[in-house]
Amino acid sequence: MLPIRKSNKRQLILEEAAKLFRQKGFSGTSMRDLAGEVGIEAASMYNHIKSKDEILELICFRVSSTYISQLAEIESTEASFVEKITALIRLHIRLMIEDGAAVSVGNHDWKYLREPALTEFKQARKQYEKGFAALIEQGIAAGEFQPVNVSVALFTILSAVRWVELWYRPGRELSAEELEDNIVTMLLSGLKK
Repeated sequence: MLPIRKSNKRQLILEEAAKLFRQKGFSGTSMRDLAGEVGIEAASMYNHIKSKDEILELICFRVSSTYISQLAEIESTEASFVEKITALIRLHIRLMIEDGAAVSVGNHDWKYLREPALTEFKQARKQYEKGFAALIEQGIAAGEFQPVNVSVALFTILSAVRWVELWYRPGRELSAEELEDNIVTMLLSGLKK
């Protein structure tokens, strides 16, 4: 059996940490808990990672970077505003399904980040929200969306996709694609026929 390289061990630590933070919360998880999940001695954890705070920072910023880079990619397309918002909704759902533990940490445990990371993360969230809101605003101006309050639309969409992390599990009566389709329909068309 080949030894696990340092980068692979570090990735394993981050994955297991995200799961534990999701289950127990950042403050409820110890490095000893994490070491037990990873299968190494607690003291050996520090060969791969500096601290629990660094783990939180790496998870939160990986998630925020994914959202921001995907937003930039979607913004640069020639798609309609309906298609762009649909792509962002699908992105949120897909990330929650594929990387739910990390997304959950980014959604809930970011407040435990230490400065200056906390301020940087808040700025990243604001940057993402501003970009998302700008697409909604432009879609309203282009006549593709109802003339609603942009903040209400933005936070309704973001709140509406968050429950996926709590509810969706593979094997439910819906596939991931059907879930995406249903949520997009509800958010962009509603129940009214």
